[in-house]
Amino acid sequence: MVFSIEIRGVVQGVGFRPFIYSLASSMGLNGEVANNGYGVLILLDATKEKADEFIRKITQSKPPLSEIDSIKITQIAKTESFESFSIKKSKSTKLLSSKIPSDIAMCAECESELKDKTNRRFEYPFITCTNCGPRYSIIKNLPYDRKHTSMDEFVMCKKCMAEYENPKDRRYHAQPIGCYECGPTLSLYENSGVKIESKNVIDEVVQAISDGKIVAIKGIGGYHLVCDATNESAVKLLRERKRRPSKPFAVMVKDTKMSKQIADISEKEEALLNSNRRPIVLLQKRDDYALSRYVAPNINQIGLFLAYTPLHHLILEKLNRPIVATSANISDEPLCTTYEEIMRLSLVWDFCLEHNREILNGCDDSVAFVENEKIFMLRNARGYAPTYLRLPHKTDKKILALGANQKSTVAITIEDSVVLSPYIGDLGSLSTIEHYKSNIETLKRIYDFTPDVVVCDKHPNYESTKYAKELKAQNSEIGLVQVQHHYAHILATMGVNGITSKVLGVSFDGTGYGDEGNLWGGEFFLCDNSTYERVGQFKYFRLIGGEKAIKEPRRVALSFLFEIYGDEVFKLGNATVNSFSNSEIKTLLAAWKSGLNSPFSSSCGRLFDVVASILGVLQICSYEGESGLLLESLYDENIAECYEFGIEDGEIDFSQIFRQILAEKNPSVAVSKFFNTIAQIIYFMHKKYNLPLVLSGGVFQNRVLLRLIMRKIPDVVLPEMFVSNDSAIAYGQAIAALNLKTL
Repeated sequence: MVFSIEIRGVVQGVGFRPFIYSLASSMGLNGEVANNGYGVLILLDATKEKADEFIRKITQSKPPLSEIDSIKITQIAKTESFESFSIKKSKSTKLLSSKIPSDIAMCAECESELKDKTNRRFEYPFITCTNCGPRYSIIKNLPYDRKHTSMDEFVMCKKCMAEYENPKDRRYHAQPIGCYECGPTLSLYENSGVKIESKNVIDEVVQAISDGKIVAIKGIGGYHLVCDATNESAVKLLRERKRRPSKPFAVMVKDTKMSKQIADISEKEEALLNSNRRPIVLLQKRDDYALSRYVAPNINQIGLFLAYTPLHHLILEKLNRPIVATSANISDEPLCTTYEEIMRLSLVWDFCLEHNREILNGCDDSVAFVENEKIFMLRNARGYAPTYLRLPHKTDKKILALGANQKSTVAITIEDSVVLSPYIGDLGSLSTIEHYKSNIETLKRIYDFTPDVVVCDKHPNYESTKYAKELKAQNSEIGLVQVQHHYAHILATMGVNGITSKVLGVSFDGTGYGDEGNLWGGEFFLCDNSTYERVGQFKYFRLIGGEKAIKEPRRVALSFLFEIYGDEVFKLGNATVNSFSNSEIKTLLAAWKSGLNSPFSSSCGRLFDVVASILGVLQICSYEGESGLLLESLYDENIAECYEFGIEDGEIDFSQIFRQILAEKNPSVAVSKFFNTIAQIIYFMHKKYNLPLVLSGGVFQNRVLLRLIMRKIPDVVLPEMFVSNDSAIAYGQAIAALNLKTL
């Protein structure tokens, strides 16, 4: 009997075909295996019993980087005889639902060879095999064959070709394979553009970092700006040159031992740090390690990640100290991926370590944290993206979801799946918008995808909304759907948890366009996959100065002080009032009374700004979410009390709560009670409606708040292994569009 076995999932570029070859050969079975448009197709000449055993062994022993979504086995007519088992060329060049593999950190076998003086790839900075190395960042198209990658220009030497063509070799069809003779090479430049001639550029880089210099290093998905994380003047200089006053820098270390000297690390966090995805992990800082105080000022957390490329390993092994490794980009613009782009930052760095393997798809570092043994993503990128998510049911419609405006991602639907792009960034500059559109074009090209329906946010000024309308104008046949921002948030968390029933959704974030045109962000919904009803909200307050208020917590605090004290605000002597002159306060009071450039908002994120301002913690932000991060550091686990609050017709008025905070003497007590109060409000609403509680929105990236809710409501539904910020919006939009009756 001959069986056709189609396996879907992440099964290309992960050593799946040689695994199948070895398994079939070990079982004495004949047939063939090849990539196709869905994944991998196997023809197997075997009895039913042997075929079942074969399938069982596949699921039990599949390659470490592979992910199996489905296995379909069908008996077919025997039209040919197989004398052995063989690996065939790809059956199709049209991609139907194959999954693009992610970039993966260097594996243990390659690391061992990297350190082996007798190995021909000893200290080769681009060592890789089927189990590790670049994938998504070098792909032009699928199937994942060398001719469809940026490695196509490197002609393999005889030794590499022999490994590449040997099904029993670890490098069989490892598309980035290379060596000193035939693979990518390094070069070093001064910031003037002059190439430095050296026999060992890695030693030059190590010396430069040791001397306090800033080095741009080209990695897998883009460039890092690197300096010695223990050198005060170097880190301070990087902040000055990059114009990044206080936003925390990520720190890269060579191994777990060094990471434990810098941070307190649980078993779960250690496993995440050491995983083959190697994200930046947010950890509790230790006080007894001499990191520069400029690395993560005024907060008790540090973002650490382990070296994930052979190049990083070589540098850190010789340097033997932690380095700042921050994304190389102009503020609010995409990560640099080319030499031309990094030269635009030449005033920031002193030297640039370049290589000649082209980055086709830029991909930033992923960021994650662990809370209550659950993993949450802050940035879904290298190692995790593209991300493949489920839809509640199949659709024949091709849906393009364009996401939000901040922390942007885009998504396309294929049958019952969603392909979600890596983190793109905020659509605040022309270059970021172009990068955003190029991500869309990449997905369209790889999957031969032409949308029938475009779905976007309701905010008229979002660049993603403008682009949706542009696509509609270009083709009137395309359906255009707009989905409320916070509803999309809730649908995303429901989607990753496979929930379709009615829930109480809580969506807390900075801002989002509400149905009546106000800026929402502190919302309670009764909803399912097709409808939503807003049953609770934080009472509206004014954002004095509009967008400016988002960057100046003191303006939001002043809005509440006007609400509480009116004209008597001038007599207050607190930190918020003292940060303005009397004339400024008069002008802002007039704007508040008239509503001039002072839109209404219900944003929970802005409430954190108010607390930070009135307690004198922060008056002007230098990065998004700074207030919440600083308040986390002041939280006292020993304080269980919360402030009195009232809910009238589903509306929560925080003026009452802020009156109590203003009377508080101890900032730590005030912050702790504030966090406890937010958690208690959610608990109260959960008890009132007695439905599954689903959380989403950027505010739930706050670890203190998340921890409190998980303690109070153990069965709370969270976006585990996923994002809760606006990077989730595209997925929620796809689900919303899927369930509209018109589709």
